[in-house]
Amino acid sequence: MRVSARLADGNGGVRVIEAGVIEAVVFDMDGVLIDSEPVWERVRRSFVADHGGRWLPGAQDAMMGMSTAEWSAYVSADLGTGVAPATVAELVVGAMAAAYTEHLPLLPGAAGAVRALGARWPLAVASSSPRSLIETVLATAGLAPAFAAIVSSEEVAAGKPAPDVYLAAAERLGFPATACAAVEDSSNGLRAAAAAGCAVIAIPRPEYPPAPDALGSARLVLRSLADLTPDTISALDRR
Repeated sequence: MRVSARLADGNGGVRVIEAGVIEAVVFDMDGVLIDSEPVWERVRRSFVADHGGRWLPGAQDAMMGMSTAEWSAYVSADLGTGVAPATVAELVVGAMAAAYTEHLPLLPGAAGAVRALGARWPLAVASSSPRSLIETVLATAGLAPAFAAIVSSEEVAAGKPAPDVYLAAAERLGFPATACAAVEDSSNGLRAAAAAGCAVIAIPRPEYPPAPDALGSARLVLRSLADLTPDTISALDRR
């Protein structure tokens, strides 16, 4: 038997949320809506090379999900550039914005999936990218109106794999995280969504396959965004 939760509706009333029913959908952005990880890797590699650092094996995987403060500190210290983290962030984010302006690597099916799901559920973005980049991507793709909430990990205490960004996104949508489906691709993102209690849907990128333990937290693994439909989300209610 399903158990219900009661939440204040903000107008002095109470909404009853039935446990196990998906009430909202939260998307990661990098690797889910846009093929940005190769861009991040190219820009960061170039920065590290230009500033006398050393790119380490697994550096890109390590930075997936980190907040801006976390990955900029990693580039400064762990990758040996010695550049102040604030300067790392400013220069790398600026280069990313320029790359997106030149060409936005929107993944096939992203716009269709967002619009189809948005016609049925409230949507949010929970991303490790800075808010300025999230807004640039959504505006350029024409998808900004589809999202009721945007949360960057720079706005919360800890980046992925901590659950903070997903908990914040769910709160801004007005639902418990357990009533949200989360669409993710990376190891740290999958772990973050699972730790928040979301119903995790994994759409792994072949170039950056998630760790088996992280993928194991997903309730559903899809091949592509073409498989992410309202029926797919509704089926989670019955699992």
